[in-house]
Amino acid sequence: MRSLRRRLKPRLLAVYALAVGLLWLAEPTPTALALGGVPIALGEGLRLWATGYLHKNDALTVAGPYAFVRHPLYLGTLLIATGFALMAWRLWASALYGIFLVAFAVYYLPYKNRIESARLEAAYGDSFRRYAAAVPALVPRPTPYRPLAGERAATPHFSPERFRDNHEVATALAVSCGVVGMVARWALV
Repeated sequence: MRSLRRRLKPRLLAVYALAVGLLWLAEPTPTALALGGVPIALGEGLRLWATGYLHKNDALTVAGPYAFVRHPLYLGTLLIATGFALMAWRLWASALYGIFLVAFAVYYLPYKNRIESARLEAAYGDSFRRYAAAVPALVPRPTPYRPLAGERAATPHFSPERFRDNHEVATALAVSCGVVGMVARWALV
């Protein structure tokens, strides 16, 4: 029930309404569906991979995708948004996507990064500071980050339980419904 309430917050309802509007006004083509499907698949794949490693409030997660990028969930979301903007295949969708990118880069990411970094630094101190200095926020590094021996870190393997506990199933279903909706919209156009 708590997860449902979290997903129905007023600011998220606005995001859902925007998504429905995007779907309704979209004019996807087979090419647009194929072009948009690639970043959507990559983005959702990254999110699924990341949630199988994420140990919220239990340990500093530096394995899996977190060894390459500090915010793989945000990067996955950006890829998914890019894919849906491509699928919509309209100039206004590109403009809307541009507004989303500016809002994300100027407000959301700095705000969340400040809050999360402060919480992680308070909990993990030097271990987090070394990690944050070595691993970029959104552009993956070419080699995986390796914590110092003895640093407290999350279990270094994917866990289906972590995936379930991090509530990614609802996001994956929403993304899947969006893709199905775009394909249905194409069939109706």
